[in-house]
Amino acid sequence: MSSPNTLKASLLLLTLAIMLTGCAGIEPPTTDEVMKEPLGKGSLRVGMSKEQVISIWGKPDEIQTNMEDKKRWKGTREVWIYHAQLAAIPVDADYLSQTKKLYFDGNNLTNIGG
Repeated sequence: MSSPNTLKASLLLLTLAIMLTGCAGIEPPTTDEVMKEPLGKGSLRVGMSKEQVISIWGKPDEIQTNMEDKKRWKGTREVWIYHAQLAAIPVDADYLSQTKKLYFDGNNLTNIGG
């Protein structure tokens, strides 16, 4: 008959072995997968709302408000700036590899610039 301490130790080792085996199947994406679908690559389109942009890229690093040409634009225009996070990435991964500026007229995205 096994002692309670031996049984507890065996159960602990069995649990630990099962947990470690479950983590063995997690693999990072391959280079080819990253090239096909770069990190941070979102399909932003002119006309999207601010909420839609936030759902894809998150909140901007900086917001600039300007009053350019009052005759051309109805109200205040905003420029959302997303600063490059990983400038050394050799592929275009949107704001992760290059600082991007998004221009809004009211609630709508009107231009995507670098």
